[in-house]
Amino acid sequence: MEVRLRRWTREEYERLVALGVLGEDERVQLVEGEIVEMSPQSAVHMTTIRLVEEALRRAFGAGFDVRVQGPLALAPDSEPEPDVAVVQGSVRDYRDRHPTGRDTVLVVEVADTTLWFDRERKGGVYATARVPEYWIVNLESGGLEVYREPEGRGYRQRLTYTGEDTVVPLFSPEARIRVADLLP
Repeated sequence: MEVRLRRWTREEYERLVALGVLGEDERVQLVEGEIVEMSPQSAVHMTTIRLVEEALRRAFGAGFDVRVQGPLALAPDSEPEPDVAVVQGSVRDYRDRHPTGRDTVLVVEVADTTLWFDRERKGGVYATARVPEYWIVNLESGGLEVYREPEGRGYRQRLTYTGEDTVVPLFSPEARIRVADLLP
């Protein structure tokens, strides 16, 4: 006998939240039809998220919204909540809807115990949605992985930076971000 999992759509997932089946305080997200529980956040994980947020707010400025752990409507079966995302427009532009892949210019995940999931599963979702740039702050190595040029379920370009390096976001080419400023 074959065991099959029940896949969820983004519409069904949002209905579960609206009905209170999934509480607003539950740490879950929809990834490729699966409702995935998010890991509890350590102090170092949250500190890193805040450092990334501050650096990206300085780098992007007007015309972009830096969102922390907010949903992205990326596919009919995926509504991930990345640690940090930069979307075009202002906060009020998303009052009635979540940003899509077309709105999103950069997604950042902070990874320690979730490194494989962030690289493979979430990276695949972001690439499929054509998010042009995806960063992973790798707490294990103390570095930054930068993925660019989405193609299918992956990215053609993968760059690795250390704390000594500087990274330039694609949609803010005048900005220079020291990788050390992203690390706790």
